[in-house]
Amino acid sequence: MKTRIIPYTLLLCCLVAAPQTYAQQSVQVTIGNNGDTRQETIDLPVSMTYPLDSLLNDWKAKTYIDLAKDCSTSPDNPVFPDSVYLDRLSRMPVVMEMPYNEIVRKFIDQYTGKLRNQVAFMLSACNFYMPVFEEALDAYNLPLELKYLPIIESALNPSAVSRAGAAGLWQFMLQTGKLYGLESNSLVDERRDPIKSTWAAARYLRDMYDIYHDWNLVIAAYNCGPGTINKAIRRAGGKTDYWDIYNYLPRETRGYVPAFIAANYVMTYYCKHNICPLETNIPQATDTVQVTQNLHFEQIADLCAVPLDEIKSLNPQYKRSIIPGLSKPQTLRLPLDAISTFIDRQDTIYAHRAGELFRNRRTVSVAGSKQGATAGKGEPIYYKIKNGDTLGGIAARYGVTVKQLRSWNGLSGNNIRAGKRLKIYK
Repeated sequence: MKTRIIPYTLLLCCLVAAPQTYAQQSVQVTIGNNGDTRQETIDLPVSMTYPLDSLLNDWKAKTYIDLAKDCSTSPDNPVFPDSVYLDRLSRMPVVMEMPYNEIVRKFIDQYTGKLRNQVAFMLSACNFYMPVFEEALDAYNLPLELKYLPIIESALNPSAVSRAGAAGLWQFMLQTGKLYGLESNSLVDERRDPIKSTWAAARYLRDMYDIYHDWNLVIAAYNCGPGTINKAIRRAGGKTDYWDIYNYLPRETRGYVPAFIAANYVMTYYCKHNICPLETNIPQATDTVQVTQNLHFEQIADLCAVPLDEIKSLNPQYKRSIIPGLSKPQTLRLPLDAISTFIDRQDTIYAHRAGELFRNRRTVSVAGSKQGATAGKGEPIYYKIKNGDTLGGIAARYGVTVKQLRSWNGLSGNNIRAGKRLKIYK
């Protein structure tokens, strides 16, 4: 499709460095329009500030990405004129509009320059997730270039959690996730489930497109919410082009669409910038089983010979290594060769160390007062009521209170009958 150049004169100046990170937090820009210029700061998407070390902590990365075979990615990044970037973007087989301007150029420079090692990692991590993304997007007839949205959302880290509380590969906020069927409670957070969150994201993107009919606005709404986009449209006099409402958007959202365009560019033309994917081994085949009782990851690790870190990586939706199968059937993903072991030994697995790993009590006895107000401290004795006995006299004889006698025996008043027995705890 033909790409248009946005009619802005944009001079992007020095970067503001973020402490203790490998990338910048924001970029200073000078925007010129109709002869006027102004200085402005655009926040980088959070994923562009993640250090490479944090991305490599994921179990899949440590297990299947071979850091010793990184194709020797060159530190040299060739410099190209704007006409080359414009031509390459126009040649990409995409449905979504991928326009070029100097803001987009700056984000391309970020990915191909300071973030080139992160790009080499993400090119490899794509092997884990892109088939899942493409299947869901294709099922909803959405542009496949949306598969690169999690690159700027989470840097393909399924455990990523933003400062605002968004979680998972697609960075769903809690309430939005629940609206799209993603369960969240103290033990389960399906926003971190790569498969369920991907299908939820596809439905959300489809619904946003039904509202805006413009993919750049959809991408912007994904970042800051449709309410913020609607407000920007009103402030721009009803204009519904992303670049027309650009000045009314939050700082991070102003960089969000350019970052998305740049991510599509670099994932397509990385070779032109001497970036090589890290060597990736083929992940082990997996399958799922249904869990209908409470189950701890350590029970599985002990009896199915699957490392605990692998179980956590395959099931990131379980926040505390506990699968609450008693609440409703839950899904457990395991390596294919461990599935049959689990099915054959599941009764033994459920019982294994259950008392140690599940400490929450089903019933408890309520502690009594200093006078022994509640049953549960020793065996009771029984006193047979005689003519002339009163509750007060019996209580004084055994060193307890009338209130306790009433409680232990279900009495509402002081009336007692000769021949009946009273239960007394000492």
